[in-house]
Amino acid sequence: MTKVQAWVNAFRLRTLPLALSSIIMGSGVAAYHGTFNWNILALAALTTLFLQVLSNLANDYGDTINGADHEERQGPERMVQSGLISKQSMLRGIFVMGTLALISGLGLITIAFQDISITSLIFFILGIAAIGAAVKYTMGSNPYGYRGLGDVYVLLFFGLIGVGGTYYLHAQKIDFSAILPALSVGFLSAGVLNLNNMRDVESDTSANKNTLVVKFGLQWARKYQYTMVLGAIICSVLFLVLNHASLLAYLFLISLPLFIRHLLVVKRARGSKDFDPELKKLALSTFLFVLLFTLGLVIS
Repeated sequence: MTKVQAWVNAFRLRTLPLALSSIIMGSGVAAYHGTFNWNILALAALTTLFLQVLSNLANDYGDTINGADHEERQGPERMVQSGLISKQSMLRGIFVMGTLALISGLGLITIAFQDISITSLIFFILGIAAIGAAVKYTMGSNPYGYRGLGDVYVLLFFGLIGVGGTYYLHAQKIDFSAILPALSVGFLSAGVLNLNNMRDVESDTSANKNTLVVKFGLQWARKYQYTMVLGAIICSVLFLVLNHASLLAYLFLISLPLFIRHLLVVKRARGSKDFDPELKKLALSTFLFVLLFTLGLVIS
């Protein structure tokens, strides 16, 4: 494997559609309310991509340092653990991605608010927090991913802040009904993380990475997965009902069979190899769900 291929693998491109889902959902809700801005969408998407790659690089480095990545671990090969990227090079990559995310985020705030205000400062602080959260998931002396707090991070930054913040950047106002589609994306993103943790439960246990799956077991994790997926669908339907949307807005229900199939697979799965293929499928199903939901809002 060449150095370029190693870095592309470390970027974990398959995670990017899921990261973009919150930006698309927030922009779709803004378009539904007539406050959409293409520049906001472009810069928010770029910032999110930098943050996701930053998180992936930090995760590769942190899990290797803390022992969660080793030869017996299921799932894609990690670049630092395999020796294809040195620890020093990965740290430089983390710094570069963090810097790019900061620059892109500052550009986004400038385009959205065009002056220094309390609101722009709040978004700047949120941006710094997002960078810190991306790094601290598995890095540092007390990574929160090792204390079962990863799901909280995902719900906040992929859901409430990701969707709600994007909507606010477009609309410059708060709409509490936007919390529902934000929860939809947050729940499905938490489902992807839970699936990842179900796959890695054995290696995480040996590395003292106390995810919720390690703490409560696979049977609990299955029920949690059902709750996340079904909760996402219910929140989306409730948003449309509360906004008196037309039938066209329910276009996203076309994706429902994908989630039913997913839950059946989770119910029958017995080992790590059964969970791994579902990660990509659930992430892409979530992306399709968001695209159809957004399209339904725009054409309704």
